[in-house]
Amino acid sequence: MTEENSPNPFLMASTLDCQLPDFTAIDVEHYLPAFEAGFAQQMAEIVAITEDPAAATFENTVLAMERSGAVLMRVAKVFFNIAGSHGTTEIQALEAIVAPLVAEHADTVRLNAALYERMLAVPAQGLDAEAARLLEEYRKSFTRAGVALPGPSQERLRELNGQLSSLSTEFSQLVMQAGNEAALHVLDVALLDGLSTDDVATAAAAARAAGHADGYLLTLILPTAQPALEALTNRETRRKLHLASVGRGSGSGDSDGSGGSNVLGLAATMASLRAEKAALLGFSSEAERSIEPQTAPSLAAVHAMLTPITAAAVRNARLEAEKLAATAGHPIEAWDWAFYSEQVRRDEYGVDLAALRPWFELDSVLENGVFYAATQLYGITFKRRSDLIGYHPEVRIWEVSNADGSTLGLFLGDFFTRETKRGGAWMNSFVEQSFLEETHAVVVNNLNIPKPPAGEPTLLTFDEVVTCFHEFGHALHGLFSAVRYPKFSGTNVPRDFVEYPSQVNEMWILWPEVLANYAKHHHTGEPLPVGTAEKLEAAALWGQGFATTEYLGATLLDLAWHELPPGAPVTDPLAFEAAALASAGVDLAAVPPRYRTGYFNHIFAGGYAAGYYSYIWSEVLDADTVAWFKANGGLSRANGEHFRTTLLSRGFSVDPLQAFADFAGRDADTAPLLARRGLV
Repeated sequence: MTEENSPNPFLMASTLDCQLPDFTAIDVEHYLPAFEAGFAQQMAEIVAITEDPAAATFENTVLAMERSGAVLMRVAKVFFNIAGSHGTTEIQALEAIVAPLVAEHADTVRLNAALYERMLAVPAQGLDAEAARLLEEYRKSFTRAGVALPGPSQERLRELNGQLSSLSTEFSQLVMQAGNEAALHVLDVALLDGLSTDDVATAAAAARAAGHADGYLLTLILPTAQPALEALTNRETRRKLHLASVGRGSGSGDSDGSGGSNVLGLAATMASLRAEKAALLGFSSEAERSIEPQTAPSLAAVHAMLTPITAAAVRNARLEAEKLAATAGHPIEAWDWAFYSEQVRRDEYGVDLAALRPWFELDSVLENGVFYAATQLYGITFKRRSDLIGYHPEVRIWEVSNADGSTLGLFLGDFFTRETKRGGAWMNSFVEQSFLEETHAVVVNNLNIPKPPAGEPTLLTFDEVVTCFHEFGHALHGLFSAVRYPKFSGTNVPRDFVEYPSQVNEMWILWPEVLANYAKHHHTGEPLPVGTAEKLEAAALWGQGFATTEYLGATLLDLAWHELPPGAPVTDPLAFEAAALASAGVDLAAVPPRYRTGYFNHIFAGGYAAGYYSYIWSEVLDADTVAWFKANGGLSRANGEHFRTTLLSRGFSVDPLQAFADFAGRDADTAPLLARRGLV
């Protein structure tokens, strides 16, 4: 297909509803020319700004900058979404080319001294609050990027940014490859005893999809803990599955060991380059540099929060391990924990999570649970749009409307795992809401649920139900945005605030009205047995020692990598990892970190460098907000409108902690978090 008979669809705004990208018109060959056109267009627009003979004003400088780069934004939004969710061989090869070009272009913009000087010359007097904030944020973005550095330092900074972009792309692609290769292939079905019939069928289908003529394939989700470990009765199968999980990207999980060396080497190199970059910009470490623009006031404040929580969590985890050992009749290994923890949950709390899966069918969880809660709380409604086409046949699209029938945006759901999709779950935007550009939000949720055989229902684990609600909380944050400037839209907030709305949305999972609407047996239609929700809530504290410790293990490992001083390269990443966990006091053999270095995509390829602490930092606000809802009547339209108006709709147009104070009427309280985590 040539450019002559296929006009590049990125060169103009889509004419589809809400400017949904026209995926039927997009071919791989369109991306690179669109990026090149986008770079050129934005640079021409910036030249027009800097060479304007008129005095700098908000309109001819800040607003002109905010409107620049439309083609680049369109193609980047689509391409990097596709690279993560359907990264074919062609897309991966193109990503290796595009990523450093994007980094180079960003530096060309942010290190433009003439543009920065013009921003400084814009008068702030007379601007409304949102416009004044936009001006200030642009000025900050230039200084944080290094515009004030001398020429040689700027050149080195450009080199570092280009290298880091390339290495990040390579890391992500190798982790996806390592995860696919490390999936556990089992020939004898007896070794899968404990898994449900549906799970065994899914494993058989996964084996065929991966090219195995026979047997069963247990695919890996991104975190260390694998759901099948809760149910597998064969200890050796559990051991192999666990070792496959923790060995990804570390040599032992790869077919020839080379992939692990590459991934670990990439991680060490990136940490070293980030330390050098931080020093160039005047910071003692990448962690200090990374946390500076967040809601956390400093790296020291993050450690001050984590230190007492770590001590309490490890204490609780050790007590849980003793109880599990008594239950098992032998010392607990990492591959035993989930299995015997489920046994305690069954015996002492009457909760069997594996047995609940027939009540958690994907479509019901989504439409009768996630969507239903949003309708009850915010009045929004959902209409399936089968006439609109996604980027993959498995993608589904819904039109989302306000209570008055006006358009809110589009929601795309991409729920199943595949070899071309990176691990984990996430939300992204294809189009961001903006009154300036008169655009509605178009957002997507990506999950990694194993796809069942054709015609069979998709039954979720309880953790997958949590993920559905969590990721839709991000989607709501994007959909509800009501700001003028795209820079402030939706989830464009500090990283340690962005997880807050998504975590709040998890509260509706067990809300009686919501649970009764979606948790119905997929064969019989029967509701969950009476008292199940109460049992789940009573059992919530069980296992918090493990859950908090494995999370903190990843968090403290992240900080250790990014508190390295410049000029101190790590030659043995696995030894460094072990020493970091020991130094932090979280080196429990039976409680490995949620992510090890070899598959820690969040921090080496996902924008969370020195930021994995964000989840528990955000959870302070989340737990306090849940307490607020419960104290004020729970699932009501009045509460939903208050939360939407004061917080969810405001993006980064106001200080996030001010938005929380506007919502709650006060600053956040840590007591609800400590109670939730069993740390009081």
